[in-house]
Amino acid sequence: MTSLDKPAASTASTAASESQDAEAKAVTEAALFEAFGGLRGMVETVLPGLLFVTIFTINKNLHTSAIAAVAVSLVLLVVRLARRDTVKHAFSGVFGVAFGVLFAMMTGNAKDFYLPGMIYTLGLALAYLISTLAGMPLMGLILGPVFKENLSWRTRNPGRKKAYAKASWAWGLILLAKCAILFPLYWWADTTSLGWILISLKIPPFLLAVYLTWVFLAKAPAPIDVFAEMEAEEQAEKERKAAAAAQSTGEQQPARHRREA
Repeated sequence: MTSLDKPAASTASTAASESQDAEAKAVTEAALFEAFGGLRGMVETVLPGLLFVTIFTINKNLHTSAIAAVAVSLVLLVVRLARRDTVKHAFSGVFGVAFGVLFAMMTGNAKDFYLPGMIYTLGLALAYLISTLAGMPLMGLILGPVFKENLSWRTRNPGRKKAYAKASWAWGLILLAKCAILFPLYWWADTTSLGWILISLKIPPFLLAVYLTWVFLAKAPAPIDVFAEMEAEEQAEKERKAAAAAQSTGEQQPARHRREA
């Protein structure tokens, strides 16, 4: 290689590396979009609570606000079902709203509409932190199937395990900080103030956590596609059996010819 060839080779190598990095980032972005529902999932998460606090701010009527929140969450679910889309985000929205309405109706305190979601957020924050300390980061359990790597990251891909641990720490600490704001307000603020603050804290912390997850995973080694490995093993086994059958058939034919002779 001449001195003139070296810059060209270096440029080609750099371009290939940049292309691989861009592809890895795109794959990671698509997987996160699928796992967390994207823009539509955020709308389905925010809209019932937004409708509840808006109506309650206007007329202070718990029953009307609760009925509206349940109704819109059911409409979102029906739309998902009609379009045959993934319904997990819509279902989680329905159950979240239903538990909130149940709590509020039981106590007669509209503020309790938000309590189940706050408790869930706290539990999720602790799950992220505790699972990471235990060596099984929750983000890896959530995204492993999405990337078709299942639990291979835990024993075969330490770089990805480290990335999942960082992402789980990020989610846990962000959600814990959110709880540190909301729980004191549950005791001190009125229903309307708590509701609007909670709505304002729905999307920004979520986007921050998703962005950090994308950053950590985009820099991590590529996932090991265990499904592709299983398919390759099955194909290799079929080929071995076919080869063995062909060999057996080939050995039987000369033996038959000798007997006939």
